[in-house]
Amino acid sequence: MRIAGPTVAVLLATSVFLTSAVLAGQQPKAKRPSKRGALLTIPEVTKDKVICFALYTVHNSVLKLTAQLYPLDQEDDRTVRLETKQDGQWREIARTKVIEQGWTAPFRVENWDSTKDASYRVAHGDCAYYTGVIRKDPIEKDTIVVAAFTGNSIYQPHGGDIPKTDIVENIKRLNPDLLFFSGDQVYDHNRHYAYWLKFGRDFGEIIRNIPTIAIPDDHDVGMANIWGAGGKQSFTGAGHDGGYFKPVEYVNEVQRAQTSHLPDPFDPTPIQRDITVYYTAMTVGGVSFAIIEDRKFKSGPQGLVPQRGPRPDHVLDPTYDPKSVDVPGAKLLGERQLRFLREWGTDWDDCEMKAVLSQTIFCGGAHIHGKIGGRLHADLDSNGWPQTGRNKALAEIRRAFAIHIAGDQHLATIFHHGIDDWNDACYSFCVPSIANLYLRWWSPLEPGNNRQPDMADYTGEHLDGMGNKVTCWAAANPTTEPNGGDKLTTRAAGFGVVKFDKNRRQITLECWPRNIDITDPNTRQYPGWPRTIEQEDNYGRKAVAWLPTIKVSGAVNPVVQVVDESNGEIVYTLRINGDTFRPKVFAKGIYTINIKSGDQRKSLKRVKAIDADGEQTLKVEL
Repeated sequence: MRIAGPTVAVLLATSVFLTSAVLAGQQPKAKRPSKRGALLTIPEVTKDKVICFALYTVHNSVLKLTAQLYPLDQEDDRTVRLETKQDGQWREIARTKVIEQGWTAPFRVENWDSTKDASYRVAHGDCAYYTGVIRKDPIEKDTIVVAAFTGNSIYQPHGGDIPKTDIVENIKRLNPDLLFFSGDQVYDHNRHYAYWLKFGRDFGEIIRNIPTIAIPDDHDVGMANIWGAGGKQSFTGAGHDGGYFKPVEYVNEVQRAQTSHLPDPFDPTPIQRDITVYYTAMTVGGVSFAIIEDRKFKSGPQGLVPQRGPRPDHVLDPTYDPKSVDVPGAKLLGERQLRFLREWGTDWDDCEMKAVLSQTIFCGGAHIHGKIGGRLHADLDSNGWPQTGRNKALAEIRRAFAIHIAGDQHLATIFHHGIDDWNDACYSFCVPSIANLYLRWWSPLEPGNNRQPDMADYTGEHLDGMGNKVTCWAAANPTTEPNGGDKLTTRAAGFGVVKFDKNRRQITLECWPRNIDITDPNTRQYPGWPRTIEQEDNYGRKAVAWLPTIKVSGAVNPVVQVVDESNGEIVYTLRINGDTFRPKVFAKGIYTINIKSGDQRKSLKRVKAIDADGEQTLKVEL
């Protein structure tokens, strides 16, 4: 048997710095509220079980895989090997050194053949092996399926002690093409490593065989909320002053464990204090996913905006002016990520549809926080603030006709977002928590406008607490009763599923409760789901004028880009479905239309916008 390292203190009374022993995965002493249950220990494992789990992605013929190990003994080899089965034999294709701060073993393998499945195993020493399958890219599939999760509470009253076997079994039934864990995989603020190992024990059975995107949120990096503010030092665990509270080594250890298997970052330049970044893109089966870091550059509200409640991020005064908090200098995604989204939105070389993945949605998606009666007028922790930054982000996302998939809110919702008018931007799907820690309700005081027949009063067009235009299509509100035994029936826990139908260019959103069988015809999703939207609904802005119909020969499903010649701005880029497309525009004027298929390109310049009833066709041969 092997024994984990000795217990050490986490924090000195006057210091935020962790000891090197803690960073290396050893166990700090810390008092825990009784509601959490017993303090989690790192299991003793034999040397043949030292590899806990592994996560992987494949993008642009590059395999990235990170193996997560239990602590090694001092005399153990620090080398880990990656092998694939070739002609019935295991053959080594890469090896790497273990990073002791967090006990990870990251691999990067170029020239990966993504046209076929490959059995792999991670090997340590002569007896520890962890096996799985690197799946081929499912480009031939008509529908690409993503299973999405958030909020993995460890607290017993929230269902944190309930086994995750129901989720694992349902994911095996669903057999998705991608897993997305949007944040708060770990809820212990001081012992990410111990709880990350538990996460791997809970979900490793599906992660080993399915490409997985995991991104950390506030609780993963040991904060109640996080406004990263470009990486500066925060001096409070609440984070309102902006920056990171934990030592840089702790933050980077968390990010390395959860994201080092993602495709290479768009721009790997670290932020302040050498904190790493991971925002990037990944394509699976012809669907391109932009993975962004909502909170890494976001400003902290403390001292920046007038406080309107007991804490800097909560506005309790319904008479306040939302414009008073949309102050100059307040950032959301930051210029680096906006530039990334702009470039990603124009790149359609290997994809037919697009989606943005991040921690949380771009609006205040809840009215009641924590308990019945806990009504907030506005929550600046949401991505509805700052409003200018929110609108910049949505403007880039809609240029790519992308849907936004996120978590964090502990409340599943579907919103259609608006910038200048309702519904002129993208849809978002906030998925439900795995185990729901802090309950929230979408409960507007007035019924929404323009609701569909038979839809609940809380649906329809609203303004959130920051004055942002949102249309609610569904909200999986908890009930008011205590948790129902071991079923999480009253806390609106569960997981989301997003299905991208490439032939129809439709996106179907599903929201499933915990402890059910998704294949049982009697099982029902949360009210409001499933919902299917069209790809072009994600740029729902109403046309002011139209360009002539484009009829393309010599290519199927070419990429069409519209450029406003008055300012050189790209209006949008889209891989069309078929060979005919009539571009809408939002101002009368002169435009360039770029058409591309593979290496073939054509540009139509000085194209004049016409009224909707005008009939004109431009034939393009590629």
